[in-house]
Amino acid sequence: MLDREGFRPNVGIILLNQRNQVFWGKRIRTHSWQFPQGGIKHGETPEQAMFRELHEEVGLHPEHVRIIARTRDWLRYEVPEHYIRRDARGHYKGQKQIWFLLQLMGRDTDMNLRASTHPEFDAWRWHDYWVPLDVVIEFKRNVYQMALTELARFIPARPNHHNRYLRHGMRSMRREAGAEPRASTAQLQGDTAMSDLPPLEFKLGTS
Repeated sequence: MLDREGFRPNVGIILLNQRNQVFWGKRIRTHSWQFPQGGIKHGETPEQAMFRELHEEVGLHPEHVRIIARTRDWLRYEVPEHYIRRDARGHYKGQKQIWFLLQLMGRDTDMNLRASTHPEFDAWRWHDYWVPLDVVIEFKRNVYQMALTELARFIPARPNHHNRYLRHGMRSMRREAGAEPRASTAQLQGDTAMSDLPPLEFKLGTS
């Protein structure tokens, strides 16, 4: 289902835990990390698609989360032609996304990466809100930055903690604006991509 400009409607999910860390998933059989996301089917609202994708990719149900906020408008990215199937070239341009900010109300053990027959992730971890964009496939990075920045002001305040995410986000945007272009995730070797991540434990999708 494409719009007139050739963009496929899609949803993205930023899932927070009670410490305001985000779910960060490793795409199955790759060294690329990303947030849960997926297409909106015909007849679905963005919210309905979000809950479906949340269960298919992370194994959570609506009672396990609460919706904090969503982006005001569609955020778009174009897909390079060599990533597009030949039969779709010429009319498929990319994706337009509504991003949701959720908070986990259940437990880590409620998550199940094998909830569907076609799992998206084979490992996951909790990560600081400002995730490393250099391990995200290159053409999605700008949308990630826009979604994280727009939704940062809705992050719930923790006791005795001010909202440091807004200021951090502005610094991050300035750094991105002045940074040299970096190689796409598809071009990174496994050890390089993993070494860009802070030394935190990650969890295998064996449930």
